[in-house]
Amino acid sequence: MKILYAIQGTGNGHASRALEIVPYLQKRAEVDILVSGYQCELKFPFEIMYKLYGLSFIFGKKGGIDLWETLKKTKFRNLWKEIKSLPVKDYDLVINDFEPVSAWACKLRNTPIISLSHQNAVADDKAPKYGKFKFERLILKYYAPARNKFGFHFKTYSSATFLPIIRKEIRLKNITKKGHYTVYLPAYGDKKLIKILSQFKKIKWEVFSKHSNQFQLHNNVIIRPIDGNEFIKSIASSNGVLCGAGFETPAEALFLQKKLMVIPMKNQYEQQCNALALKEMGVPVLKKLNTRQLPKIEKWIKSDKIVEVNYPDVTEDILDAITLPYYNETILSQMIIE
Repeated sequence: MKILYAIQGTGNGHASRALEIVPYLQKRAEVDILVSGYQCELKFPFEIMYKLYGLSFIFGKKGGIDLWETLKKTKFRNLWKEIKSLPVKDYDLVINDFEPVSAWACKLRNTPIISLSHQNAVADDKAPKYGKFKFERLILKYYAPARNKFGFHFKTYSSATFLPIIRKEIRLKNITKKGHYTVYLPAYGDKKLIKILSQFKKIKWEVFSKHSNQFQLHNNVIIRPIDGNEFIKSIASSNGVLCGAGFETPAEALFLQKKLMVIPMKNQYEQQCNALALKEMGVPVLKKLNTRQLPKIEKWIKSDKIVEVNYPDVTEDILDAITLPYYNETILSQMIIE
């Protein structure tokens, strides 16, 4: 069986999930990897067969997606060319993690595809929804279309939703509390973060920044460039985690039994929905990062409340369940040909 595993390269969540999924798939089939987008800092331990420009969203520095920069860097003619030229017919199955090029290529060529992403769980009718963002819901539906959809969320809202896949590096990490707080807010600039966090002079903040390529020390605020290993060390030994309302980082913080506070990105429907789901679980949520939020941050720092979760390692079971029908179909087709 030959599988194409396609990853969305915006952010690091899709990539970190691939680090767990791909090795399992490789035990069962011949697997090629596709990555599209240009906002991912994680390095992959396996060969990338297709590295495409795709369609990415650009993080700004004021708490949200920079829509103007996103439009400026979008190459629609190139996107159409990539969709038409991708040889999806060479594969028995495409597994897609919110990646638009392979999804549309499969739709145009009627190629078997499974969509396996957090976005599918957000779009599920039973999952928490924020407001009446009809346009944003359409983006979730048509950005990377597929008929067979499964998703990951903080809770199992339906039979098509699984609990988060937690990386082995996180699962096996020794959990300690060394007094610092880990921060990952890629939609905010370093100056903004330093201005707010430096108000808490007795707290050590370790900020992982998409906007800096060197280590910086500003009194009680440390700015670090994105580094996967250093981030895992920091989060596992932290007293708490302050991050965006994405999926992987909050899920990993919850798994590590860390105190968690999230700030959803502006103009980002998925994160607004995630924030609502986390709030229902008891996680404190800030609408934005500014001086008005200082009392809420201080209250969170002083609190000892940790939201309890149970995220067992069932990655292999999930992949077996969703790929078995396609594997059997491939074997049957080969028998008929022979």
